[in-house]
Amino acid sequence: MSTQRGFTLIEVLIALVIVALGLSALLETLGSAADTSTWLRDKTFAQWIGLNQLATLRLSGTTPTNGTTDGELDFAGRHWRWRQVVSSDLGIPGVLRIDVMVEPADTSSVDEQGWMTTVTSAIGDAVAPPQLLSLYADPSLPGSMSSAPASSQPASSQPAASSAPSTFFAPTPPEAAPQTAGGAP
Repeated sequence: MSTQRGFTLIEVLIALVIVALGLSALLETLGSAADTSTWLRDKTFAQWIGLNQLATLRLSGTTPTNGTTDGELDFAGRHWRWRQVVSSDLGIPGVLRIDVMVEPADTSSVDEQGWMTTVTSAIGDAVAPPQLLSLYADPSLPGSMSSAPASSQPASSQPAASSAPSTFFAPTPPEAAPQTAGGAP
C-alpha cells in the first residue's frame, strides 16, 4: 500500500500567513500610489488656480496695491480658497511681488503654513532708464541715434513684416547721459 501524503495543517497556515503578508503589502502600495496620484492632481489644480489668478491680475491692466486679498472659487469639481499678497519688498522701484497661495476650501480653517501651493510673480510699471539708446538709426523711435550712417543697419533678406524687432538698446556712455536735478532718473 502506498501512502499519500499532503500538506499538514501547520504548513497550510504558514503558507496563508505568507500570502496574507504579501497581499497586505501590495494593497498598502496600491493605496499609497492612489493617494499620491490624488495629491499630485490637487497640487496641479492649485497651481493652475494660482497662475489663473496672476493672469487675471495682469490682464486687468491695473497695478495692484500692497496688501492681502482673499477669495474662493469652484474649480475641477472642488471648492478652493486663495490668498493674494502684494508687497514691494523686491527693492526695485515700480515692481511689486505677488504671492498667490491656494488650498482646498474643505479644510477646517486657513492654516498659514498649510497652503497646498504658492505661485510667485512680479508686476510693475518700471521702465528702462533714459540712458538707453537704439543702435539703429530710426528717426521714428525716441532715443534712436539719428546720426548713425545708413550702412550700419543690418541687412536682412526677409521682408520687414516678418523680421525680428528692429530696436536693440545699448547703454549710452556716461558723458552723453542726460542729468536730472536731485539725481532721480
